[in-house]
Amino acid sequence: MTTIRIPDLREPIRTPEERQIHEMSLSMEVDLSVDSLVAAATRRTGLTDFGATGVLDRLALQVAAVDADAGLAGIGRYLVRRRLVGLLSARLRYEDYLRRHPEAHDIDLDPPVIVVGLPRSGTTHLVNLLAEDPRFRSLPFWELLEPIPVTGDGPGRDGVDPRYLRAVEQHRITREASPLTALMHDQAPSSIEEECELMDLDLCAYPLEWIARVPSWRDHYLRLDQHAHYRFLREALQVLTHLRGPRRWVLKSPQHLEQLGPLMAAFPDATVAFTLRDPVAVLQSALTMLAYADRTRRASVDADELAAYWVDRIERLLRAAVRDAQLIPSGRRVDIAFHRFMADQVGAVTSVLHAAGLEVSDTDSARFDTYVGSHPRGRDGRLAYDLREDFGLDPSTVFDRYAFYFDAFPEVRREVH
Repeated sequence: MTTIRIPDLREPIRTPEERQIHEMSLSMEVDLSVDSLVAAATRRTGLTDFGATGVLDRLALQVAAVDADAGLAGIGRYLVRRRLVGLLSARLRYEDYLRRHPEAHDIDLDPPVIVVGLPRSGTTHLVNLLAEDPRFRSLPFWELLEPIPVTGDGPGRDGVDPRYLRAVEQHRITREASPLTALMHDQAPSSIEEECELMDLDLCAYPLEWIARVPSWRDHYLRLDQHAHYRFLREALQVLTHLRGPRRWVLKSPQHLEQLGPLMAAFPDATVAFTLRDPVAVLQSALTMLAYADRTRRASVDADELAAYWVDRIERLLRAAVRDAQLIPSGRRVDIAFHRFMADQVGAVTSVLHAAGLEVSDTDSARFDTYVGSHPRGRDGRLAYDLREDFGLDPSTVFDRYAFYFDAFPEVRREVH
């Protein structure tokens, strides 16, 4: 297995072509005004009704938070604009679909299985493995980008959804522009992604924090009554189920760690797979991914500022999870320690399915084995991390800060020393 070290995270060493792109980014002007974003979404869809009026109020707060991020360069602002216009367009199409199909909200969803855990703790691999079970409905990246089909934009003669083909092209461009991203979080069109992005059709979730330094949005998001937004998520899943079944969803998002109350209120019959991993290992992986992306989207990579923000952010997630884990009924929570998951992936999936009341046949086990065999950890190479050199952090100090999590979940094994 190839081990890859990114030695210039703090001070990127750019090729002449990369320097030219970076200089262009520094001088780019990107309009993030609410009026401009709304106009772009309206032009794209031909629609004007966003449903709940609070959507645009929250849009204004997100824009203000991004505008306050002085270090975000033009490409970074463009990525935010592209994301927000995409969300607004999807919301317009969502409201239009509901007007034409109000019966979508009458669909009864079967009890879901929800993967909850820190980013970089195996949640993505686990949800993709669970999604191999045909009894589940899941949310692939191509559908997440455009949840509601464009009216009249049906499959081509090859039977392929044009939304999938657009996602393939976006994935190709992303891999060319940022080749090492695939080693950290490759958003392939068919890979299963996080429903917090679907929730963000309501402009209410935490993904903006992964793109820009937006503490004011973080603080507002944490003050929101998320019960309403998790009800929106359930309703959105009903709409997507109306488009195509089955009715039993497999979901995952790290955001749920700090929203277990609203999550369980919206999905009281859910089975929760609780992934547990050394948060210091999670931190070094997340910081590396973010710093690598920042060389493109920011004027400079302020590794110390980045580290300070995410040391605190992960602590907030962990403290909320420790506080609220008991809200998940004991018979429907399956704790999955990362080292045990890596040692027996099919066994871990089987334990989750059994907790959800589902039998696992020999055919099911063979299907899971095939997926594990074709998706080995580090198949495209493995990154080497160094918290001290790259981010000025002493792992022991961070470990002490997160000691409460190890105390609450003693099965977690320390990976970074």
